[in-house]
Amino acid sequence: MVQELRSSRNALRRGAAVALALSVALVSVSPVAAQSLTDRFKGLFGGKSDEPAQPKPAPAPGQPADDDLDCPQVTVRAGASTYAVGATGKPAVGNEIRFQATITKMARECARSSVGITARIGIQGRVIAGPAGAPATVEVPLRVAVVHGGVGEKVIASKAYRTTVEMAEGGSVPFTFVAEDLSYPVPSAKDADSYVFYVGFDPQALSPEPKARAKKK
Repeated sequence: MVQELRSSRNALRRGAAVALALSVALVSVSPVAAQSLTDRFKGLFGGKSDEPAQPKPAPAPGQPADDDLDCPQVTVRAGASTYAVGATGKPAVGNEIRFQATITKMARECARSSVGITARIGIQGRVIAGPAGAPATVEVPLRVAVVHGGVGEKVIASKAYRTTVEMAEGGSVPFTFVAEDLSYPVPSAKDADSYVFYVGFDPQALSPEPKARAKKK
């Protein structure tokens, strides 16, 4: 009887040790190396990423640190905050709307690069199905530009992008996009405060690139 009790106690101890080891192992498991689309851009939109921040490289001799760079504010270009598509051959109004996209949130980061300043511009938005019924996938055209504002506004750099959104049965789907390759020369100290990032929808971004003309022989 005593021997059976000792065996039972030993078994319980072994079971507890195994359970503890498993719990420690589960706690110590690191997050998946490949971040989800949402996690990837948490840093841009004010959240905390699941992965530790990578140390920034030291600035080149005589160059300011990235933290000292003026990173322009980002805003939606007037008249480009929504993008609606109608049924084939129909205007995008009323019951003829297939879907409409809107921009809901933006963020930006700036870093010095070999070409001057490279900006990462984050855009969050939503696509809502319309009365005419949205397709299974929606292609959203976007444009990001850095502009020297003021009298005689000047576009310093501008790029068009596309992102594909998979529609769901609910008919309202969020999307996230980050433009990571917008580069422009470092502005002078007197002009830096006049720079601004503009984002917006640009249907022309869906147009095919014009073919280069063949050279005459």
